[in-house]
Amino acid sequence: MTGNIQLLSDTLAKAKSEDRAALIAYLPAGFPTVDGAIAAIKAVFEGGADVVEVGLPHSDPVLDGPVIQTADDIALRGGVKIADVMRTVKEAHEATGKPVLVMTYWNPIDRYGVERFTEELAAAGGAGCILPDLPVQESALWREHADKHGLATVFVVAPSSKDERLATITAAGSGFVYAASLMGVTGTRASVGEQAADLVRRTRATADLPVCVGLGVSDAAQAKEVAAFADGVIVGSAFVKRILDADGDEAAGLAAVRELAAELAEGVRRVP
Repeated sequence: MTGNIQLLSDTLAKAKSEDRAALIAYLPAGFPTVDGAIAAIKAVFEGGADVVEVGLPHSDPVLDGPVIQTADDIALRGGVKIADVMRTVKEAHEATGKPVLVMTYWNPIDRYGVERFTEELAAAGGAGCILPDLPVQESALWREHADKHGLATVFVVAPSSKDERLATITAAGSGFVYAASLMGVTGTRASVGEQAADLVRRTRATADLPVCVGLGVSDAAQAKEVAAFADGVIVGSAFVKRILDADGDEAAGLAAVRELAAELAEGVRRVP
């Protein structure tokens, strides 16, 4: 069974051919429940997202700000397991035909077993994995199994990354490069800033991979700003906050994330 790295690449290429950035949404598995997360992902796709990252909830999410930490805590207290993450990927992909990735820290994969994790993710129809804390120089085992199973390996680069380091990361990665727009954790920001545009420019100079920008994008205006220079716009905390703000009303939460996805999908179109 092979994963869907080609579907991911084709989706990003299609967005580029339409002269727009791709909209990539993030939602954690198991939040507010396993079934609720699956429904939310479907709603985000219905609203206009091209790709979804399914977060594997972690007790020490070093990259994530308070909004996603809150969602992870709810999911973990609900007993979410890796099997639930795989089910989320499978049902979301089968229902929509769209590319679905997993975003996870390395420790859960290491404990679960790399071969087992990649085999199950591919069988679920997953497109790959975003691994924010896996050093490239320690990634050979992961990349071997990901390649074998047709999964993308997406690494994260930051404004502090030197050009030589960027070249090393992009040479090892596949699918796309996740460019963190600023130093810090996830969360909405008043401005995405010029650092992101410079990072995209420097990253593109090292490889042909699409460069997608995350951390801080929360509305259509910011999505439009980032879409002017990036291949993809990644939004997470803003979607999670919509569900949190619904305060347990599932229908209201689904309507809210669907609406936000539609607004962002308009924002990523490069029109005057």
